[in-house]
Amino acid sequence: MVQFSAVERSATLDAMEKEYFDLLVIGGGITGAGIALDAVTRGLKVALVEMQDFASGTSSRSTKLVHGGLRYLKQFEIKEVAELGKERAIVYENGPHVTTPEWMLLPFHKGGTFGKVSTSFGLRVYDFLAGVKKAERRKMLSKEETIRKAPLVKKEGLLGGGLYVEYRTDDARLTIEVIKSAAEKGASIVNYAKADKFIYNDQKKITGVSIEDLLTGKNVQIQANKVVNATGPWVDDLRSVDGSKSNKSLILSKGVHLVFDQSIFPLHQAVYFDTPDGRMVFAIPRDGKAYVGTTDTFYKGDPKDMSISKEDREYVLNAIQYMFPELNVLEKDIESGWAGVRPLIHEDGKNPSEISRKDEVWESESGLITIAGGKLTGYRKMAENVVNMVVQKLSTEHKFGPSITKKLPISGGNIGGSSKMEQFIREKVKQGQSSGLAEKEATQLVKLYGSNVDTVFSYLPKAEQNLPRVLYAQLMYAIHHEMAAKPVDFFIRRTGQLLFNITAVYEWKDKVISEMASIFNWTDEQKTAYNQELEQEITHATTVR
Repeated sequence: MVQFSAVERSATLDAMEKEYFDLLVIGGGITGAGIALDAVTRGLKVALVEMQDFASGTSSRSTKLVHGGLRYLKQFEIKEVAELGKERAIVYENGPHVTTPEWMLLPFHKGGTFGKVSTSFGLRVYDFLAGVKKAERRKMLSKEETIRKAPLVKKEGLLGGGLYVEYRTDDARLTIEVIKSAAEKGASIVNYAKADKFIYNDQKKITGVSIEDLLTGKNVQIQANKVVNATGPWVDDLRSVDGSKSNKSLILSKGVHLVFDQSIFPLHQAVYFDTPDGRMVFAIPRDGKAYVGTTDTFYKGDPKDMSISKEDREYVLNAIQYMFPELNVLEKDIESGWAGVRPLIHEDGKNPSEISRKDEVWESESGLITIAGGKLTGYRKMAENVVNMVVQKLSTEHKFGPSITKKLPISGGNIGGSSKMEQFIREKVKQGQSSGLAEKEATQLVKLYGSNVDTVFSYLPKAEQNLPRVLYAQLMYAIHHEMAAKPVDFFIRRTGQLLFNITAVYEWKDKVISEMASIFNWTDEQKTAYNQELEQEITHATTVR
């Protein structure tokens, strides 16, 4: 297995300067990750650079669902629902450790957006279009059955509910696993590497990109036959660098989610509900927490500097109060949260909720291929379409095969498919317990890392006394196998602790930073800077601005 190590990232970037690539992907979110994996498995020589950490933009700030697009039925986007539903099943089969079926309750009330007939019909159509397997098809519930499923749901005017299956995921870890898969197959991939300038030939066609290593300040040039701009919220910025920003453009929609401990919000059934303004909001249980979102408002600031405003928090709290009136959840009860942006393709006269989430691909006169829009669920198909375009353009020089990612397990997913996941968990939990782990600790690791858990287990005997064994093993694995270069990478995108276990972040952040400083030989100034960066992220997650 290729060791995808942060210790080697600078050497990896240096080596990339000496190569000539068929394809350079700019952007390490889920779209760029998918493109790199699809391309490298067809035989292309592939490079990928990301200016921040992998999944640090939209791909770690979603509602964390690989869902089939039920909301699109209201907009009559039939093709979108059908495609997303089928892709959802593929994502699950290829990475069952990072994607989990979640029965979702859709309650309907007198005077609400949905009624019994429309809910039943809508969910039936959804099941058909999305190709939902028989065991996961919708079930209609009476008022009493709905209350038994979710006792906290508003009872006034309650008529019943519909149950249907969504797929809960860890969006950041899904992205990391796809990135690792591409690296394992031979792609050259580096984070904290910013594309700041294009290189052109005499015909004004792009032949490469100038890259700045944001951790060392070093500049390199990467030569490539084709370049894809998959930078999410930043695609227009890169198009501007190319001088090709014209016609269609992006508009950013901000989404906010709040996290509560289940001692405050005892939610054990995921609920998808309408709010007084007609928007739909999710409330989802996860690892002893409950998270609720999302808002949907236009955003014009810097996507790298996202924070949760007072208005954002009030909207989500009011939505909770509307659907769960017995709770009386207050601002002081919020444990953490996150804000992110969705890059949407601008449509005049439409509010954020009405704008299509469809993806589009554009090519500039210089040859820069840009992909914009799209959904987390559809990342694999989007990638396939982009690489089809690239392969066609390279066809006069090389012959590459078709996409094989439809049945290709991602990193950690090599367990034989979703049907074998439970057996795999049982076997690996026993193995973890034989290494001295508690059952709960072993289970968490197996579910998080899938078939890569053996490598994580291998670090347990090497654990040092200043960190708990599990945390030490996770840290070593993140650094040496997932290119975690900073404390924020580890606490946010490799483990999700800043979002769903912030107490552990407070308790262990200083010792984690010290351990990383020792491994990377940071100066006191670097150590201080990375500590301040982590503190800023904690502030963003816990403070109204």
